[in-house]
Amino acid sequence: MSRADSVFIENIRDIIDNGFWDTDLNVRPKWTDGAPAHTVKKFGLVNRYDLSEEFPILTLRRTNFTAAADELFWIWQKKSSNVRDLNSKIWDAWADGTGSIGKAYGYQMGVKHRYKEGMFDQVDRVLYDLKHNPQSRRILTNLYVHQDLCEMNLYPCAYSVTFNVSGNTLNAILNQRSQDMLTANNWNVVQYALLLLVMAEVSGFRAGELVHVIADAHIYDRHVPVAERIIQNPPFPAPALKIKTRRTDFYQFTTADFELVDYRFTPLAEKIEVAV
Repeated sequence: MSRADSVFIENIRDIIDNGFWDTDLNVRPKWTDGAPAHTVKKFGLVNRYDLSEEFPILTLRRTNFTAAADELFWIWQKKSSNVRDLNSKIWDAWADGTGSIGKAYGYQMGVKHRYKEGMFDQVDRVLYDLKHNPQSRRILTNLYVHQDLCEMNLYPCAYSVTFNVSGNTLNAILNQRSQDMLTANNWNVVQYALLLLVMAEVSGFRAGELVHVIADAHIYDRHVPVAERIIQNPPFPAPALKIKTRRTDFYQFTTADFELVDYRFTPLAEKIEVAV
């Protein structure tokens, strides 16, 4: 069983067995038929993944690695907030007529700020510090910019990454205010594990731990039966993630540079509805 599988099973079981139901409360999300999308949740989950041991992708069900990587690069490389720059329909429900999701995600990554050393956007500042000041305890990004929230079609869920170097090892913490555990949990883990690996690669470090902190970890009411079935699936060993092309420029990486070796998983029979 992969580490990602064991963490996922533990999280799902804990939320269903011990979580808080908001059934009697007014909630914002709705299902496509207009019904309120209620959840059962746990507060403050903290999961750790050691990338030196394995790549944390689920085998209990398939996580679409290429689509997840493409979305990550859409935010961190293209610094885009327009779904027309993305090779999937994941964000279409939040886009306006021009394809924009407002001043969210990639937009915030591309805004330049003045530092003592000059003008940087958030990505380039991380890359600069990892090269010139790796012992800094200030290497982080933040997408939750309060003055721009009114112009975001969706408030950032995974909103902050903190990088930290110990010796020759690069670690990272992903902070997430809200997590739809069934549709997005391992998706985000895969994305930021990949980001950590790539940042380590271009900065000359070894990738270490990804720590995932989730403030509100929830399962939607209509997802509970599906989640129960998924955690009963037979697990497989974790696949290896192969970097096929060695690069020193973060912006040169593409989804084609990576290969999951021996990725086995149990196919998911049903389509999972997303609450909006």
